[in-house]
Amino acid sequence: MNQQPSLFQHLLALSDQRGLFEHAKYTIPRREHGYCVDDVARGLLVLARGEESEPPPAPGDSALDDLALEYLAFVAGSQDEQGRVVNRCDIAGVQHGGFGVEDCWGRALWGLGTTAARSRDPQRARAALACFARSATQRSPHPRAMAFAALGAAEVLRLYPDDETSRGLLRDAVSAIGTGSGDPAWPWPQPRLSYANAALPEVLIAAGDALGDDRLLGKGLVMLRWLIDVETRDGHLSVTPVGGWGPGEPRPAFDQQPIEVAALADACARAATLTADPMWHEVVEACATWFTGANDAGVALYDPTSGGCCDGLTAYGRNDNQGAESTLAMISTMLHVRRLDVVIA
Repeated sequence: MNQQPSLFQHLLALSDQRGLFEHAKYTIPRREHGYCVDDVARGLLVLARGEESEPPPAPGDSALDDLALEYLAFVAGSQDEQGRVVNRCDIAGVQHGGFGVEDCWGRALWGLGTTAARSRDPQRARAALACFARSATQRSPHPRAMAFAALGAAEVLRLYPDDETSRGLLRDAVSAIGTGSGDPAWPWPQPRLSYANAALPEVLIAAGDALGDDRLLGKGLVMLRWLIDVETRDGHLSVTPVGGWGPGEPRPAFDQQPIEVAALADACARAATLTADPMWHEVVEACATWFTGANDAGVALYDPTSGGCCDGLTAYGRNDNQGAESTLAMISTMLHVRRLDVVIA
């Protein structure tokens, strides 16, 4: 069997025949913490994106394809008949917690929609689309869950632009997010930045594109430019910390997490495909170099030996544990670099 691409090396190490382990102690999976849909759905997402940007596997070298099937089975098994999702599962395969429409529901739809739209395996794409349809009629009271779900709907609309279920989900997500305050000093639709912030303007950009609404697209681009200004300091990214950030609070602030950078790379990569502004490519480059040391602590979070990514950036350095969320954030960002042919200095 050929050696797997180093970009996915640690993802393979964190996975088994059931799913993707959420946590790691340094590079070793913490099996006792089990799995969660939040991360497995993210894994499904990056593997589907990788199918577009990576060469097909050599004959007999199907580890990543096998992994995508395992992740898809895990996500499908997390749905109930109404399309709600249960997030957690232990090492024995026993699910715990209730079914609902929290972030895991939104991320499941994002991963499923991306697989349906981008997988080069027609059977896997059809299975993902069926699972997407099962959950896409649900709605969440949480704006970020709606945002994640809407990004999955935007993927489905790439192939099926008249799909009314996806169009309805996208419209409802825009309503849940809002289009900002109109105040140029704080155009954000919420009083504070919290987590995965760039997903909100990305939904407006995606909806504007998919629904043919130039005003909405413009609103999303304005919000995204503002967020980039807020999250840039001394020529590098200084992203919102885990506790969030509001007007007048000190910067830089910690702990900073890779998911923030990956969300920014996602949104800027989408903007780059829709506009001729080179700024978006530059921000994707800044996201990639954040992982390699262009950040507030001046340390690399990417580990070229393991292929993983450290879990957070503190004022004193990094959290050396290399869990699923952080590693997937790094992989997602580097896939955008490859697709956009961004040159990393």
